[in-house]
Amino acid sequence: QVQLVESGGGLVQAGGSLRLSCAASGTIFNINDMGWYRQAPGKQRELVAVITSGGRTNYADSVKGRFTISRDNAKNTVYLQMNSLKPEDTAVYYCNADVLRVGVRYQNYWGQGTQVTVSS
Repeated sequence: QVQLVESGGGLVQAGGSLRLSCAASGTIFNINDMGWYRQAPGKQRELVAVITSGGRTNYADSVKGRFTISRDNAKNTVYLQMNSLKPEDTAVYYCNADVLRVGVRYQNYWGQGTQVTVSS
């Protein structure tokens, strides 16, 4: 069994910063891509940032220059540093990972989500 646990969400004023963390636990052989998604009320879930096992990153255009994704492979943890936050960043942020367990092919997992609210 694999579990992704997120932390770091909260309420912040526009222009402020937050750092999200997501730790994967369980019997894990390997983790490929890890990413952050977000979903605002009434909107479809969208990709915010992704990082490969080798450290290559990609970002949504709306967050480029403001957000930074990183990972610590030894801790099976992915981070999202969010700077210069805007009200339109308000959403539930979800961690996502492709995880390989011994005897099981790669499976995709989601965290429970953490609320980020940015006030104007």
